[in-house]
Amino acid sequence: MKTTTDTSKKSSLLGQGLIGLTWCILFFFLGSYLITETWTWGYRGKWTNMNTYIPRKERIFTDAELSLYDGSDPSLPIYLAIDGDVYDVSEGAGWYGKGGSYSHFSGKDAARAYVTGCFQDHLTHDLRGLTTDQLKGIDHWKKFYEKHHTYYKIGRVIHDPLPEDAPIPPPCKQATGQKP
Repeated sequence: MKTTTDTSKKSSLLGQGLIGLTWCILFFFLGSYLITETWTWGYRGKWTNMNTYIPRKERIFTDAELSLYDGSDPSLPIYLAIDGDVYDVSEGAGWYGKGGSYSHFSGKDAARAYVTGCFQDHLTHDLRGLTTDQLKGIDHWKKFYEKHHTYYKIGRVIHDPLPEDAPIPPPCKQATGQKP
């Protein structure tokens, strides 16, 4: 037969356990902030981006619509696309905005230029003629934007089909070398 003292001891232990757990969590995050000046022990990725948790309808763009978001109008966000996926990079306006070092990527799908390093002739979504390693490089860049702590995916761009007789972009002689 259980007595009321047994029940109250169990509920008291449960309450003390919850209080102890609360203190442990508090010290965990406080220690993180004191040591790394972040609440997440220095982790900066997709899961610390609040936009990851905001449900939104995927937007569909045409090439002409996407070109409006190239950073030239400060009242509009800055978007870029890679292999059809469109990302909001407005938080990186210093890099992707007008005059920024990566502004050539803004407002378009320039997937080819990400792996060829040719920022004049290869600002296109045309992936024909790329090697397997270069296609893997495009996947790497897509993952970079997908997992970034401030950039986030907002939709897709639907490209006009490439003409069947369109030539494959020629190799770039002025390519910027990639970092090792």
